[in-house]
Amino acid sequence: MRAIAALGALIIAASLPVMAEARSLVAKVSISAQTMTVSENGIVLYRWKVSTGRSGYSTPTGSWRAKWASLHHRSRKYDNAPMPYAVFFNGGYAVHATYDVKHLGRPASHGCVRLHPDNAAQFYTLARRNGLGNTRILISR
Repeated sequence: MRAIAALGALIIAASLPVMAEARSLVAKVSISAQTMTVSENGIVLYRWKVSTGRSGYSTPTGSWRAKWASLHHRSRKYDNAPMPYAVFFNGGYAVHATYDVKHLGRPASHGCVRLHPDNAAQFYTLARRNGLGNTRILISR
């Protein structure tokens, strides 16, 4: 009887679709280096210059999963400022594009992580493709 049950379980398991391997995306932001390193499934894809919080505005440190994304977001807090390709990770904090690209590589934001628009578009696309729940943002000093 056990052999029949085991055989039945094996047949059922063999007939189930094979699940794709879960993908993971990690963005490591270094406040001191003003860089973001993006890895997919442990393989480094990109290293980009960023701008984090300028004097009087801090970028939070820690580890978060991406919560939500907005393609054409505008800030409700800072005069409707554009925040395209926004990937939100901690309340109102997001990784997003900036048009103030001359300041990339040094602190210039109100606390968000700013990227060149081309890089922000790539990160946004990767985060959506991998799933926001599989996207981690790690920020360190």
